[in-house]
Amino acid sequence: MKKRIQKFCVCFLIFALTFVPVSGLAAAGSYTVKSGDTMWKIAVKYQIGISELIAANTQIKNPDLIYPGQVLSIPNIDDIKTLENEVIRLVNIERANRGLQTLTANWQLSRVARYKSQDMIDKNYFDHQSPTYGSPFVMIDNFGIKCSAAGENIAYGARTAQEVMNMWMNSAGHRSNILSPAYNQIGVGVAKKSNGTLYWTQMFIKAA
Repeated sequence: MKKRIQKFCVCFLIFALTFVPVSGLAAAGSYTVKSGDTMWKIAVKYQIGISELIAANTQIKNPDLIYPGQVLSIPNIDDIKTLENEVIRLVNIERANRGLQTLTANWQLSRVARYKSQDMIDKNYFDHQSPTYGSPFVMIDNFGIKCSAAGENIAYGARTAQEVMNMWMNSAGHRSNILSPAYNQIGVGVAKKSNGTLYWTQMFIKAA
């Protein structure tokens, strides 16, 4: 069994600033169930969690039983995903500029990171250790993502992907995670507090 390596950098506070509101789980549109579909297949198609898909479709009494012709509402987090994907793009630019392997975006890991950002808002804390999910490595493992190494960067208050990347790159611990050759996948999760403050989580793994 591979020895699990945990690497978590120190927290770096970013002063809260206002930001143009970002949508959370507003309805994006609809999807008509086809033969052979399952909630899992539809969730993967739209890169959202099954729990989010179920929550948006309370008319489905048994999520394990869906039928062709049923119409499902698809939650819209496109604005959030745009911010997250921009952070991933900027990370890979920094790595490529130094001759490092670029990281593969893992949407399921981004979903976990998004939960972590939202948990920090809901539980009013700013730390790598979550009162809900435990350590980042435990959280990643409990969501069914297998890895032999993991790291996490967190921040709040940055208004843009570039701003949060600048702050992380100017912090030795955070920069070390971003540029570590130990990782090959990345997920980024963003959540918005009611006052407009954005919380950011980067999760890095070496896929098992």
